[in-house]
This record gives sequence, C-alpha cells and structure tokens, in this order.
Amino acid sequence: MKATYLIAGGLALMALATAANAGTLENLERERSMTINTFLDADLSVDERQAKLDSQRRRLIDLERIVMRDKSLRGENTKTVRIAFQNYDVTFLGHASAEKGHTMVDHWLRQFGVSTDDLMSTRVGRR
Repeated sequence: MKATYLIAGGLALMALATAANAGTLENLERERSMTINTFLDADLSVDERQAKLDSQRRRLIDLERIVMRDKSLRGENTKTVRIAFQNYDVTFLGHASAEKGHTMVDHWLRQFGVSTDDLMSTRVGRR
C-alpha cells in the first residue's frame, strides 16, 4: 500500500517538475489556446466573453513581450520555434491584432479566411 502512494506521489512530483520547466513559448501557446477557447465558448454571454477576453488580452500581450525578448529562443532551431516566428500574425495574436487595428477575434478569423460577417450569415444545421 505504501509503495502505491510513493509511486503516485513520485509521478505527481514528476508532472509538477515537467510543468515547471515550460518555456516562454509554451506558456504563450497555452495562453493563446485559452484565449481561442474563449472565442469559441458558446456558454458565455457577450458581457462575460468580453470581460474574460480583456483580461486574457493583457496576459497574452505580456507573454508575447516575454517571448520576443527571450534570448534563449534566438539560438533555437526547433520546428516549434521556427513555426511560431514564421506565423507571427497567429502566434503573437495580441500584438498583431493591435498593429492591424482589429479585435483579436476578427484578426484570428481573418488569418483563416473567415470574417465576422461570414460567421453571422451562417446557420446551424445538419448535413
């Protein structure tokens, strides 16, 4: 019985250690993912979504600044780092949307060829 608790405790510590070693780019990706989930969350009211996006935008922009200033990424030639910097408009969503004068949602949708008007003119149905 003790061995089971020790193994479970050891696995939990390993998971925490792994999470603690997340780099700046990984933290940015996680925050961006949560922001996109907020865009798509049908359970939120308009006011709830806006309030949540306002706070997420500030965190996202802070993390984007951290990634842009992270000198350890400059020497990295991993696929993740290359893709992140090649896709600036998607990776650095907060900065790119501000530079273009769009909301984050509109900017993100435009990167994939969809506009807000396109979404508003759609209807839900079965095929």
